[in-house]
Amino acid sequence: MSNEIDDLKKIVAQLQNQVTRLSDQEEVRKLQYKYGYYLDKCLYKEVADLYSDHPDTCVEFLGGRYNGKEGVKRLYIGRFAKTFVSGRNGPVHGFLLDHPQIQGIVDIDTNGTRAKGRFRSMMSAGTHESIKDTHPRGLVQWWEGGIYENEYIKEDGIWKIFRLKYFPFWHATFEKGWSHTKPNYIPFMSKKYPEDPNGPDELLEDAMMWPDTRVVPFHYTHPATGEQVADDDLRAPHFGGDPSESLPPLVLSKPQSEISG
Repeated sequence: MSNEIDDLKKIVAQLQNQVTRLSDQEEVRKLQYKYGYYLDKCLYKEVADLYSDHPDTCVEFLGGRYNGKEGVKRLYIGRFAKTFVSGRNGPVHGFLLDHPQIQGIVDIDTNGTRAKGRFRSMMSAGTHESIKDTHPRGLVQWWEGGIYENEYIKEDGIWKIFRLKYFPFWHATFEKGWSHTKPNYIPFMSKKYPEDPNGPDELLEDAMMWPDTRVVPFHYTHPATGEQVADDDLRAPHFGGDPSESLPPLVLSKPQSEISG
């Protein structure tokens, strides 16, 4: 009888762990979706509050890394708010900036305190003709597609964004589409803070933009083979070209605490 009770206790413990893991996955997924909804309406203070206060917290975007919570605020409340909505927190009339968060794959670590997630965003953005003379962007409309490979952390029982790494994979004007995207359509970061008051703390070497189609590395292994994709298969050579002669594969950054450890 005691053996049966012990077996039942083990089963209950396993089920509890599984329920907790599934619950954590859903909470992280909801966190990323909420990020997208706040970002849609330029609610940059709310976006910044989704981030952890951990010293390794960061955002990687367009060839720059914004470090710590102060760096996060500098990007959203500084750079984005001033550029898109004249420094306010919230939308302005006639400006569209939708960021649907889709295809979310979330994995929780064995300790249940860290997670990694991969999401896709397909953004539509632009201005209405009624504000073309008052908004600094004038009359513009564009498409954007990007991949997130993010890390999350549980603080005091609440999941927060730890390290957001967004790769804006392609941009396109609404009129001509992605086949006619001009080179350097969205310029990479070129000046650091404080030279640029809203600039990143670091400039990254391995930025990418369409028509560069290298694979953003997957945080997870193949579900059937348990293996990572080969480095050469992450490259994007010209049609019929030798992969080894093309740009090197992208590499996802790690928290300083992991590098030091």
